[in-house]
Amino acid sequence: MTKKHTILTAINSKYIHSNLAVYCLRAYAKPYIDEVEIAEYTINQQVDDILMSLYQKHPDILCFSCYIWNIEYIERVIREIHKLLPDVPIWLGGPEVSYDSREVLRRLPQVTGVMKGEGEVTFLEVLDHYHGKRDDLSKIPGLTYRNEDEIVETPWRPVMDLSKVPFVYEHIEDFEHKIIYYESSRGCPFSCSYCLSSIDKCLRFRNLSLVKKELQFFLDHKVPQVKFVDRTFNCRHDHAMEIWRYIKEHDNGITNFHFEVAADVLKDDEIELISDMRPGLIQLEIGVQSTNPETIRAIHRHMDLKKLEHCVNRVHSFRNIHQHLDLIAGLPYEDYDTFHQSFNDVYQMKPDQLQLGFLKVLKGSLMQGEAEKYGIVH
Repeated sequence: MTKKHTILTAINSKYIHSNLAVYCLRAYAKPYIDEVEIAEYTINQQVDDILMSLYQKHPDILCFSCYIWNIEYIERVIREIHKLLPDVPIWLGGPEVSYDSREVLRRLPQVTGVMKGEGEVTFLEVLDHYHGKRDDLSKIPGLTYRNEDEIVETPWRPVMDLSKVPFVYEHIEDFEHKIIYYESSRGCPFSCSYCLSSIDKCLRFRNLSLVKKELQFFLDHKVPQVKFVDRTFNCRHDHAMEIWRYIKEHDNGITNFHFEVAADVLKDDEIELISDMRPGLIQLEIGVQSTNPETIRAIHRHMDLKKLEHCVNRVHSFRNIHQHLDLIAGLPYEDYDTFHQSFNDVYQMKPDQLQLGFLKVLKGSLMQGEAEKYGIVH
């Protein structure tokens, strides 16, 4: 069987970021792991440098991980790399190409196909195809691809069991000076219109015995920080309690764990459990987004602002947990005056960090369909 040198290209927004998605794809494609190479760059590099680097790797298959912050950059790279490597198939994946995949192929004639949605199983089956084990791409769910002059789209792939995704950090030395991202759940129970996590409505959790084993690996290696990428970490009470209990009992005095939580659904026993953790053991990121009731309704967000404030104040009183509160500018029904009020409301909660983000209209989100209705320029 001829080996196919496959490059998984990640173009991150900063050097300290790593792309968890491409590491998961490579780890899941175990039969081909020795011929799959990850190439990470940043959007701050010159396009020519990336072109030279990719060209020198002599890929047989070239894949790109596409997000809102890198899509314009990646399109420039694709148009140029195709001139250098005209016979190399180019595949895209990620949220910025999954929901308008036909349009992506029309816009970028250099691209062979798009792997839509969750990519681990799809990527493995596409590699099977290029290695002669599958003769027909049309039998692989989750693809939109070019077949001569025709664009073929296969049905979306059912979501996978999250416990089947391999752990990607065995060679932790490769991630020195990088943020370590970790996933114990996928999906979200909420339906906020600006977010993609609510689309498939399929919330899944990684097996807790696996999670504990993997957290212990980080603790043993004294990793400075682990960022959980779970959209709403505390949406399942027993799952959150088990993990928080474990890291409290096995604290190494060094590692910090970062969690995105819905503060208004924090339960008393969760608050009790974290109240006497070592200062700096965990930090919480809490998305408030807006305190304007009309805005909250318009974005289909469920939030009890009084309860959220109460929980933030309780956690603040312990003096051991960094709280990071988020606002989004540009949401429906939010003008300068109401945003001024949202800012003041959040500021008076005394967060350790107040992050102001700007609304990003993501492909596939409900907000994309409503942008015109609200006059959103994006």
